[in-house]
Amino acid sequence: MAYRDFQHFLDVLDSKGELRRIREPISPNLEITEIADRVMKKNGPALLFENVVGPPHRLGTPNPRSAIMGEASIHTASPSTDVRYSMPVAINTLGSERRMAMALSCESFEEHADRLRALLKPEVPSGKLEALKKLPHLLGEIKNVPPKTVNKGICQEVVMMGDDVDLTKLPILTCWPEDGGPFVTLPLVFTHDPNTGKRNVGMYRIQLYDRNTTGMHWQMHKTGMRHMEDAGAKQRRIDVAVCLGGDPCYAFTAISPLPPGIDEMLFAGFLRRENVWMVPCKTVDLKVPADCEIVLEGYVDPSERRLEGPFGDHTGYYSLAGDFPVFHVQCVTMREKPMYPATIVGIPPMEDGWMGKAVERIFMPLIQLTVPEIVDMNLPVDACFHNVAFIAIRKKFPGHAYKVMNAVWGLGQLSFTKMVFIFDEDTNVQDIGEVLFRLGANCDPGRDVLVSRGPVDQLDHASMAEGFGGKIGFDCTHKWPGENGFSRDYPKLIRMSDDVRTKIDGLWDRLGL
Repeated sequence: MAYRDFQHFLDVLDSKGELRRIREPISPNLEITEIADRVMKKNGPALLFENVVGPPHRLGTPNPRSAIMGEASIHTASPSTDVRYSMPVAINTLGSERRMAMALSCESFEEHADRLRALLKPEVPSGKLEALKKLPHLLGEIKNVPPKTVNKGICQEVVMMGDDVDLTKLPILTCWPEDGGPFVTLPLVFTHDPNTGKRNVGMYRIQLYDRNTTGMHWQMHKTGMRHMEDAGAKQRRIDVAVCLGGDPCYAFTAISPLPPGIDEMLFAGFLRRENVWMVPCKTVDLKVPADCEIVLEGYVDPSERRLEGPFGDHTGYYSLAGDFPVFHVQCVTMREKPMYPATIVGIPPMEDGWMGKAVERIFMPLIQLTVPEIVDMNLPVDACFHNVAFIAIRKKFPGHAYKVMNAVWGLGQLSFTKMVFIFDEDTNVQDIGEVLFRLGANCDPGRDVLVSRGPVDQLDHASMAEGFGGKIGFDCTHKWPGENGFSRDYPKLIRMSDDVRTKIDGLWDRLGL
């Protein structure tokens, strides 16, 4: 099912026993994080904080020296009474396999993977009659995919411009003690390519600086940064819209590794099987989903930078402060009674783990289109996804594992993967115990290792330079004669004979074991 809006999704979670309402007064300054972190670690429910009360936001720019040391130095607001925020905060709404599947309007992630696979590799019909039979299914998949422009939406029931804009009235979370300030953690950032006009939607954290100014954490490898640089080359600033809420599938599309040129809102229509209704912004030349809770409209000047961070990040460590673009907010629109969607990141597992696992499963057909020998892949949540990949392949020739390693390091966001482990196709790479058994049994560190270098996540603090570092691949497959100097007979994996297994299967229920 497609959701009418974010609050519809919360209502469905509530009806399914997946939502807990918190009526105690809780502060957005660290307290929501502490509660949510404990719940996420237990694979607990979504949370709706209905009574958000706390001290005024701590605003200011970190001291440069403190930023280098990874310590926050904040200009604290003068003491005053607590602020009672006018909107509830929803968090951990995507923090389980079930809720993530519900957000994507499916029973399981494989459902969308199969739909993508059918579109990417359609079977050629044997005749006109078969073609006519397949046509309704194909049309059903694509007819409601393109976004649709409408004149109005709930996201613009309230409009604030100029001096009425005050972001400090939003219950923006200060997540961790050494964060540089409050951060919007679940934003959908809309920009257009200045050269082609094509839309991009990304998820880039934004730090609250003051009532109408934030940071914009566009990293060096991100499309938002490309758009800003291209606008700078034309000596123009770039329009930006930041959306909160809407159909929960929007958050997934914002982090999805889509092929270049594929519109995130087009993909959202595919996932929800209904068009995304888009409404023109009030002050910038952009369109945003009409069902969002809150929209921030403004611009980024490519020539302007400001110190952003530190921030307790998905790596489990604080990303240090650095100079990043500045987002100037000229207009805020919202629905009449909005809810504020948020998440937190930190030492895994966290809510983003299920978002990443959905990416892994749903985009497997795209990966296999480029590297068809891949049978399965596991990007472990505890390794923050981009650090480690366990991959099973259909091995067809000596050195095949090395081919796949190099292919992975040249494939979109998988190029950030630091450690790649390649296994035979009969290895269940989703089973860490089996992975460790095969790794220990089949990999000789003196022979089966490939060391390389390339781009890494800009937030990787262990790399040799920012955004650039080492790679290592491990061939954990059974070795073929002559492969990489291997000249011994390779033993067989221990397996019970099929007839004995079948016999014991028939007896099993009677054995009482």
